[in-house]
Amino acid sequence: MTYVDGFVLAVPKAKIEAYKAQARTGSEVWKDHGALAYVECIGDDVPYGELTSFPRAVQAKDDEVVIFSWVLYRSRADRDEIMKKVMADPRLDSDPASWAFDGKRMIFGGFEAFIEV
Repeated sequence: MTYVDGFVLAVPKAKIEAYKAQARTGSEVWKDHGALAYVECIGDDVPYGELTSFPRAVQAKDDEVVIFSWVLYRSRADRDEIMKKVMADPRLDSDPASWAFDGKRMIFGGFEAFIEV
């Protein structure tokens, strides 16, 4: 079964084009190092829930949009090797001050697929 890294974050609407440019670079880096797929989605129907929701999870403000992303790998072992290369790739700016979003409010994690159809 494949392995997936998932991400949820909030991006200020005023910075969405900058985020898209950073995401395009990210997609190239991940694919160049062996990821099977890289997907970035912008929130279209993400209501603010009373207890839980995507906007609440990332403390999205009124002037922000929720982004949902994932990267697909052959396995956890492949993911671990690819991530080492990705984190060392100079095309990615590791300075959070240059990011188009607040990295402290990003949710991320690795998931092992158990159903694939």
